[in-house]
Amino acid sequence: MAKSPTDTPPTETSDPVSRPRIGLALGGGGARGWSHIGVIRGLKELGIEPDIVCGTSIGALVGGAYVTDGLDELAEWLEGLRWRDVVGFFDVSFGSGFISGKRLFNFFRERLPDVNIEDVPTPFAAVATRLDNGHEVWLRKGSIMHAMRASIAVPGFFTPVYHEGRWLVDGGLANPVPISVCRVLGADVVIAVALYAHRHRPPAPPEKGRDLLSSVSLGLVDKLKGMLRESGAGESPEKPQAPSLFDVVTESIEIMQLRIMRSRMAGDPPDVLVLPRTDDIKFLEFHRATKGMEAGYRAVMYRKTELEELKAMLVS
Repeated sequence: MAKSPTDTPPTETSDPVSRPRIGLALGGGGARGWSHIGVIRGLKELGIEPDIVCGTSIGALVGGAYVTDGLDELAEWLEGLRWRDVVGFFDVSFGSGFISGKRLFNFFRERLPDVNIEDVPTPFAAVATRLDNGHEVWLRKGSIMHAMRASIAVPGFFTPVYHEGRWLVDGGLANPVPISVCRVLGADVVIAVALYAHRHRPPAPPEKGRDLLSSVSLGLVDKLKGMLRESGAGESPEKPQAPSLFDVVTESIEIMQLRIMRSRMAGDPPDVLVLPRTDDIKFLEFHRATKGMEAGYRAVMYRKTELEELKAMLVS
């Protein structure tokens, strides 16, 4: 793993466990990440509860809610969420990110406990990426809310987070599914949840009101289109309509993270890989949590035999 000399490496947990430790690695993937909630519920139904939780991006947010016992409250809120509510949390910024994230995380702070990571009973790490050199950073101490915010700072969307003298962005740029982090923290077996494995979505137009960022920035987009028409730089009518700016950015991020994920898993595969089918959920469709949670639960049940065999091996 690439790390700068100034990064403090996480240490293995020392409290004794009578059986092998189970690590849960929750990957990044925007709104698809609500499927992690369904995964955790499915694992619990099978009698599997992780001893170590590590998350990247949305995986860090769900993992942080889980280790602070806030997952049920988060899920209840998400099930009532509508796209207009999501738009209301997007405080538009024209600085180093389209969304500052302050409004969203102020809301989370009101509903989820913001404790120090070192004080939670389940070892936890959130993965972020240093903007200056691309090294991954494992956030293992201090405010869990601050760590989650740094981990989800998708370049171009959320503004970077300043942490201990450096700017941090989304952990998916370096480690989309933090299997390696679980192992270093002491996991003997790792269950990983990857959200980018299925990317073959049908090319359908978004439902009315679902292209969230386009809704937020409608005036700006219309103004830019007008400028293009006046300059003669617009596309000819016979050409198919090009993807929106936001679709281009999000699809590009997903392609990049999928490639990184496959490369890292080739060298360090998990013991069980859970793959929720969330093809039709777009990156910013956070209001479609119910569908995502159902997909996560189904993905666990699809691996039920494998997971039960793993559980039997651990307790034998």
